[in-house]
Amino acid sequence: MEFRCIEECSQCCVEREYYPRKEFGKIGVLILPEEKEKMEQLAKKMELDISILPRIGISQKRDPESIEILAYQMMGIEKNGNTCPFLDIETGKKSPHGGFPCNVYEDRPLACKTYPLIEIDPITLDQKCKFCKEHKTADSNLNSEIESLLKIKNKMSTDAPFVWRYATGVGEEEDKPQIKTGWILEE
Repeated sequence: MEFRCIEECSQCCVEREYYPRKEFGKIGVLILPEEKEKMEQLAKKMELDISILPRIGISQKRDPESIEILAYQMMGIEKNGNTCPFLDIETGKKSPHGGFPCNVYEDRPLACKTYPLIEIDPITLDQKCKFCKEHKTADSNLNSEIESLLKIKNKMSTDAPFVWRYATGVGEEEDKPQIKTGWILEE
């Protein structure tokens, strides 16, 4: 079955999740270092306020001062972390599948280009995706998604002894007491 967006769906651009646990807060869209400036320039050109935080860092020492950032994350515009800042929810226009259109679709981050793939070996589809929930499979037209995911995996490969994850401090109001902010060493 060929993957396609479900009619009236923009779920992947709206809903953000806590990852890997609630204490880390909701995550944003993964942005590679070489994509960060491009996203900031697009936002400036469109007069949008965006928030890009660190996401994954590595270090040779057990010291947060020595962290090299492997990836950033672009946060959602809502207080709870949801809704991509580039999703056009204001104009009432609709995308070809009837959801909200992406204002930077041709220039979207590599992570957006991989969706709904979340793992390459074996190929795993995000079961939060409405198409994947409904059809349980997609066996064709995922070549560009696979290629994008492989690029991300290659950029994220490291032999550094210490891997750090950034806690965003973002989430639902009732979860705030559990959510941390700043670098946390993965043990």
